[in-house]
Amino acid sequence: MSKASGCIYDLIIVGAGPAGAAAALYAGRAGLKALLLDKARFPRDKICGDGLSGKAVTALRDLGLLESARKLPGAAIHTVVFSSPAGVEVAVDLTRSGRQEYLSGFTVRRKILDHFLFDEARKTADTVEGFAVHDLMVEDGRVCGVRGALAGRSQPRSYGGRIVLGADGFNSIVARKAGIYRHDPEHWIVALRGYYRQVKELHDQIELHYVDGVLPGYFWIFPVEDGCANVGIGMVCDQIKRRNVNLRAALQQTIESARFRDRFAEATPEERPVGWNLPVGSIRRKNHGNGFLLLGDAAGLIDPFTGEGIGNALYSARHAVACAREACDAGDFSERFLSRYDKRLWDEIGDELAVSARLQRLGRIRPLLNFVLHRAEASQKVRDLICGMIADEVPKKRLANPLFYLKLLFT
Repeated sequence: MSKASGCIYDLIIVGAGPAGAAAALYAGRAGLKALLLDKARFPRDKICGDGLSGKAVTALRDLGLLESARKLPGAAIHTVVFSSPAGVEVAVDLTRSGRQEYLSGFTVRRKILDHFLFDEARKTADTVEGFAVHDLMVEDGRVCGVRGALAGRSQPRSYGGRIVLGADGFNSIVARKAGIYRHDPEHWIVALRGYYRQVKELHDQIELHYVDGVLPGYFWIFPVEDGCANVGIGMVCDQIKRRNVNLRAALQQTIESARFRDRFAEATPEERPVGWNLPVGSIRRKNHGNGFLLLGDAAGLIDPFTGEGIGNALYSARHAVACAREACDAGDFSERFLSRYDKRLWDEIGDELAVSARLQRLGRIRPLLNFVLHRAEASQKVRDLICGMIADEVPKKRLANPLFYLKLLFT
């Protein structure tokens, strides 16, 4: 830690989850001196669905970490199962994708994955664990570092840097202190997760079940390592408040329902279900300013339909570091210069997030959701479309056109 204290860095990265760790790795590749800070000490748990989609697989391959990540304890995923409130199940075979990287998605507990990524990041960046950022350092209107303290110590410590990257999750202190934190219940999901052993019928698939009581939202079952399952339920925040839904009770009721009780008859929980917040990308939040950028969950990049955030977090790290490299070369850390990060990121993922937001809204209408999944169950063409959407094979301009779906569903 003495190595880090007092140094001037190109990048100070607040938060060492997937977005922050990836940013440190990309910074090393770009020749930028980085400091990676996290208030926790690794390994630490992170509440999540634990799924690594094709996009995350692509990013891990780009970082040169895919094969090592695949060797971590977890489960291979080749199928995504959706089911409607009426109980119709649709199995989407990811091996039908023309993109080979999508043939082998997988799940890994975040406690394992994040520790792995942090260990890789510390090979190329200075790191300080157990350091809580309390404030931003600002000079002439520009963020130029952070202030905070080590856990259990009252003595403050500061670190200076050219750019601060806020990769510190949904409750981002960087966003708060920069004055751009935004909590909009309509664009926010609350979820519960618990690990269970001996859930029956676990296969190489992740399951998303749209059940009455938590629409728009879903109940999930994801296999992880050694026959264990990540089980949870999530719902849009404003609907929880409007309908006074108790998520913990809803999760237990779903597990005990006629539809799932046999699968959980012999299941034992490893923990009491724990909750977290997911700011989703159904709106475009401000993610940059003078001397700082926001990444991953701090930028609200979670998929509104699937709830998956790791892939977009990794993509945001790549774009943020590319922008930071250009800013350091130009000596320009202004909001105007750093806005190129926002533009490039949303050029890449914006249409996909818009489509997911549209699909999430579809989930609010029970009869329509039943109809769409019933149509998918009966049509390989529709299942292949869903596979193509997951694999990012369907052109985004086609996906952005509502007539595309109408034509597909009625042919």
